[in-house]
Amino acid sequence: MERLPRAFFARPTLAVARDLLGQRLVRVLDGARISGRIVEAEAYVGEGDRACHARSGRTVRNAAMYGPPGHAYVYLIYGMHYCLNLVTEEEGFPAAVLIRALQPLEGRALMQAHRAGRPEREWANGPGKLCRALAIDRTFDKADLCAPDARLFVEADAAIPDGAVATGPRVGVTGDDAAVSAPWRFTVR
Repeated sequence: MERLPRAFFARPTLAVARDLLGQRLVRVLDGARISGRIVEAEAYVGEGDRACHARSGRTVRNAAMYGPPGHAYVYLIYGMHYCLNLVTEEEGFPAAVLIRALQPLEGRALMQAHRAGRPEREWANGPGKLCRALAIDRTFDKADLCAPDARLFVEADAAIPDGAVATGPRVGVTGDDAAVSAPWRFTVR
């Protein structure tokens, strides 16, 4: 399978979020591949998006969002869960796609070890869970997903037909009515 090129990420965020469905997120850990099919993603677009981390401008925490497309933006929430976003659009414009859920594919034993005591359906069915399953933490913030030696990247896989995609509001966001109700969450039905 081929890695997605930078040009894939350098497009409008909503298109990237939708097109990420069905693609394979891959983490290389100690020479082993851990991967999952992306089945849920959310778009966050610019300082005008009141649910976006960039709503108050550039900070140390969200600096990766302003970087080049095809990089990771990883942050910690609630002091315990990491979340992985893929930076989109042009450098200087803060936009990213939060990867919300994966269908486990490769490295299942490693995922199971990272999510000990959990049934398989719960290994990667949330943004914090998938980061734990793939051993993704803040060390991946600003990582170039398109670099030839990347330990975290996205590979092209089966495209999901439009009829199998559902859209809806993002999960757990705050902000104005537009931010709360925007149908910027994409899921495989």
